Amino acid sequence: MPVSSDLDVIDLLERLVAIDSVNATLVPGAAGEREVAECVATWAGRAALAAEVVEDTPGRPSVIVRGGQAGEGRKLLLCGHLDTIGIGGMTDPLTPRIDGDRLYGRGAYDMKGGLAAALVACREAVAAGITGEVIVAAVADEEHSSIGIQQVLQHVSADAAIVTEPTELVIGTAHKGFVWTEIQVLGKAAHGSRPHLGVDAILKTGPVLVALDELDRRLRDREHPTLGPGSLHASLITGGLEESTIPDRCVLTVERRILPGESTADVEGDIAELLAGCHTADRELVASGRTTLARQPFEIGPSELIVDIVTDVASRVLGARAAVGGMSYWADSAFISAAGIPTVLFGPGGDGAHAEIEWVSLSDTVACTRVLSAVATAFCR
Repeated sequence: MPVSSDLDVIDLLERLVAIDSVNATLVPGAAGEREVAECVATWAGRAALAAEVVEDTPGRPSVIVRGGQAGEGRKLLLCGHLDTIGIGGMTDPLTPRIDGDRLYGRGAYDMKGGLAAALVACREAVAAGITGEVIVAAVADEEHSSIGIQQVLQHVSADAAIVTEPTELVIGTAHKGFVWTEIQVLGKAAHGSRPHLGVDAILKTGPVLVALDELDRRLRDREHPTLGPGSLHASLITGGLEESTIPDRCVLTVERRILPGESTADVEGDIAELLAGCHTADRELVASGRTTLARQPFEIGPSELIVDIVTDVASRVLGARAAVGGMSYWADSAFISAAGIPTVLFGPGGDGAHAEIEWVSLSDTVACTRVLSAVATAFCR
């Protein structure tokens, strides 16, 4: 028979999934995090945990939940995000549906399963009599600019952290960063019947795309031990005015995924060199690049205490040696680590992040809760 905490985490997961928390920056006019933040704060109060709503950016609340004894013993931060991407073409995205081991719904996998596990684990660690403190950061805006975790870190400190993104119960010790670059190619507008009077900015972008593809191929030759190679892709392209006008402008957005040891400056240098090479081949080319958003990669050393504790506890709870590896996605762990807090990732399995069919494993969510609770009990002494 499942214990009460197992049932509680599934119940809380269902309640969280049923709340619309689509990121209002990604989808203008969307619900945002307010209602789900209120749900977390209310749940925490009923669980005899302290809850503080942080809203340094109006309309974008995060919740800091605390359990245990501040000022005594070690502090463990558990972090999960409140927001989801849009619902797209999903059917009944806010109606949690259980089918076997799977709970379906927007945000179930990314990442309300991990958030529910963190909250229940905090409550269970307090009940176990910890002398330290467990802090759960339920943060806003991870799916866009991560304003939530950046603001929460102004209010909390910790000796270690676990970000409960979905890791398939793998202990995540690294992930890539990313840099978004906007490349603008300028031409000259003219009537389509008089091409000799114009410069086609869209056609001029062709060699830039070819050069980007060649750069991506070169990146594949440099591999990280757990993350594999870096990469880039052309995300967006816009240009042109109308069918019979030579386009005077083309704007291309490129995302580069960077490895630990690489920086925004490295990406900017590669883009500058690439555009210079294209200009050498075509003196008529007028192109420039600028960084629009950058997020740094994350990596923790294998000898850190939190890595040892999570590995040992997870192996015991799961009944087999827990896997350790790198994550393919970026997460708020990069900000937490940059704040000087040793950090790992650990969360349940499932599928459908940013897809039209999304589900989280219930057994994994329960196992994740048990691991987090045991880690907190062992660490916060």
